[in-house]
Amino acid sequence: MHSNELIPFNNEQLPQGIRSLFIDGINGLRMHVLEAGASDQNRPCVFLIHGFPELAYSWRKIMPALAEAGYYVVAPDLRGYGRTTGWQGEFEDDISAFSLCRMAGDVVALASAIGVGQVAAVVGHDFGSPVAGCCALIRPDLFQSVVLMSAPFSGPPTLPFATGTITSAPGNTANTQPKDQNSAKYSDQDSLPEALARLPQPRKHYQWYYSGPDANSEMMNSQGGLPVFFRNYYHHKSADWAGNKVFPLTTPIAEEFAKLPTYYVMDLDKGMGETVAEEAPTDQQVRDCSWLTATDIEVYASEYARSGFQGGLQCYRCNTGGRNAAELAVYSGLTIDIPSLFIAGASDWGVQQFPGDLDTLTTRFCTQMMGVHLIDGAGHWVQQEQPEAVIALLLEFLN
Repeated sequence: MHSNELIPFNNEQLPQGIRSLFIDGINGLRMHVLEAGASDQNRPCVFLIHGFPELAYSWRKIMPALAEAGYYVVAPDLRGYGRTTGWQGEFEDDISAFSLCRMAGDVVALASAIGVGQVAAVVGHDFGSPVAGCCALIRPDLFQSVVLMSAPFSGPPTLPFATGTITSAPGNTANTQPKDQNSAKYSDQDSLPEALARLPQPRKHYQWYYSGPDANSEMMNSQGGLPVFFRNYYHHKSADWAGNKVFPLTTPIAEEFAKLPTYYVMDLDKGMGETVAEEAPTDQQVRDCSWLTATDIEVYASEYARSGFQGGLQCYRCNTGGRNAAELAVYSGLTIDIPSLFIAGASDWGVQQFPGDLDTLTTRFCTQMMGVHLIDGAGHWVQQEQPEAVIALLLEFLN
């Protein structure tokens, strides 16, 4: 999994114009990168940041078009994924290197390593969306614009204001401020797992499942093997699955979260492999699935067979365990003030899985939000399901 003997993709595995290479010294990583377009000072640079369980390979349909339009396009395998090595990925290992801020630091280090002083746009999909959002929040001098896809990143936590209690010497009559006694909210991620487990049909949230010790082994050993798992998983979250009819959730309570499909709010006694197998595509649906070929499935399956899922799962542990919130708290009150865009599939439940996040992103957190686009015929894997529409929106935004 961590061998330095890994080699780049061969030309037959990638669309024409995409190159596979390694860059050493990225915060201790040997980072695997896909690139397209000439890497010269006259071409603006675009970074593409993948999500879970994806790879730099998930941008294969986007990269050649951006390069043809005059951009130098860079898509890394993030820490914990694919052919990037130098990370520790056992469940017992320290997860601090997988926080959003640290992942954003890897992207900044990559820009420096390849000699890019400004990035025209950082584009992130799924878990890559908050990574890209952190890049835009922390380093607006380096990243000139940001595109968030499928997962609304609502920014740092809000710190309570004027709620501290002043402790004075005996006899001092200084005024004190009472602590905020807001009632507990499920959106604080404290009681959501317990509330879901108490439902008449007991459930669990996928991010807490991903944060547990069994998720990696259960997915690695899914019935039928990894090719079947990836086919089922990608199908279930795509527009090809008829059940992806998205509507807003009203409030962040267990009863509302239970309306989400089972790939987000799972049955309590089932793993993800079993969950997505229940909605497996028919043979005809597999044959009709032009956006995800058997070759594509083989790339994902073979890459994860070597690396496992735990590297990517460590990122979720930083989220549910509070590390991300703690590190981002120093940026509380800041906004993203560079031009921003949000893109997702119209059949993508990821847009609505946390009530209020999209509204926060588009009306308060991103002060130069240039548009929100929900693409018909796409679910969660929007840049793979409808690449032409995504390319058109990116080029319009970049130009």
